[in-house]
Amino acid sequence: MALQPTNVVLVLTTIPLELDADGFARTLVSERLAACVSVMAAMASTYHWHGAIEAASERQVMVKTTAERVTAIERRLADLHPYDVPELLVLPVGGGGAAYLDWVAGEVGTRDAGSEK
Repeated sequence: MALQPTNVVLVLTTIPLELDADGFARTLVSERLAACVSVMAAMASTYHWHGAIEAASERQVMVKTTAERVTAIERRLADLHPYDVPELLVLPVGGGGAAYLDWVAGEVGTRDAGSEK
């Protein structure tokens, strides 16, 4: 694997345990906003909210997509997510397997993952 320019990104969000994680993931994939959504095991999150320290049981969600889909994902999160301010972090992918990067781009309907052929 070589580092190479790519438009594939990893979008991170968290969801509460009581949210239907499978339905959440399936929605993003079926709407072609994500090639793959990985939902992690339950975890504890501690954070500041409205001047107080809060804690919640959540799941980390990793969305594999392209930069072109981030705005649409942000809009969809506003519809699907129960939080007033859902986590939305976009991490650029600096490289990876060319076949995987091409697969991600193809699944979300973008032309090229930026991999060299």
